[in-house]
Amino acid sequence: MLGRALCERLEKNGAEVTALDRGALDVTDARAVGEAVAATRPAVVVNCAAMTAVDAAESDETSAYRINADGPRHLARACADTGAQLVHISTDYVFEGGTADYATPYPEDAEPRPRTAYGRTKLAGERAALTEHPSGTAVLRTGWLYGHHGHSFVGTMVRRAAEGHTVDVVDDQFGQPTWTGDLAQRILDVARTGATGIFHATSTGQVSWHGLASEVYRLTGADPSLVRAIDSTQLTRPAPRPHWSVLSHERWTTAGLPPLRDWQTALTQALTDEDGWKAYA
Repeated sequence: MLGRALCERLEKNGAEVTALDRGALDVTDARAVGEAVAATRPAVVVNCAAMTAVDAAESDETSAYRINADGPRHLARACADTGAQLVHISTDYVFEGGTADYATPYPEDAEPRPRTAYGRTKLAGERAALTEHPSGTAVLRTGWLYGHHGHSFVGTMVRRAAEGHTVDVVDDQFGQPTWTGDLAQRILDVARTGATGIFHATSTGQVSWHGLASEVYRLTGADPSLVRAIDSTQLTRPAPRPHWSVLSHERWTTAGLPPLRDWQTALTQALTDEDGWKAYA
């Protein structure tokens, strides 16, 4: 989802892009990673590879670790060897996720306390990348991603809305829906500025999953009252979902960049520009 959006944005900006899917490069293979980076000699490497199936990671944390922790370690070493900048995509799941009444956005320097295998392995990946290539790594934590490519909550809600379905959506989990188009542009900004360290790359503002679904229904011309609110106790999943995935964005000032725009404006553009919401249906 993010990789394809990023390639499109880079190519529109005239960048020379080498896009390697997992069939072309296994990031868990240290030798293959080193050879690929040495062969192409890129100025910037962006790691969009991850095991993001949070429930599957609970039962196979070994595989999740190889992809989410060993992968960025190998990439960081290869970038350090060649002098390339590494932009590594991470997640809000590195934090504990608060409770339903939690109300303070997590700053970039908040102490990570992941509660899931996915969060633990992604945190290990952050630390590995920053340890192996501290002077050339930018970690961008994001969350609640949606885009024209791949699967996302927004895409699912667009399809349900188009079919006139009633949906039950949790109203006690809060986060920041983030459009891959905006995140792709921010990755390009980071590459241009050479920024390093940890940044929070989510849209500003906050909303519950129920609020997001209601807004998708409204923007696509469906009846928002078809979105019914439930609480998370009505859902049972192997990996606990965070109640609070709201991140703060103060550190962008050190890179001379503003935070990403608010989630409502981004969602409106994502569902109206280009192919609009029909691209998600």
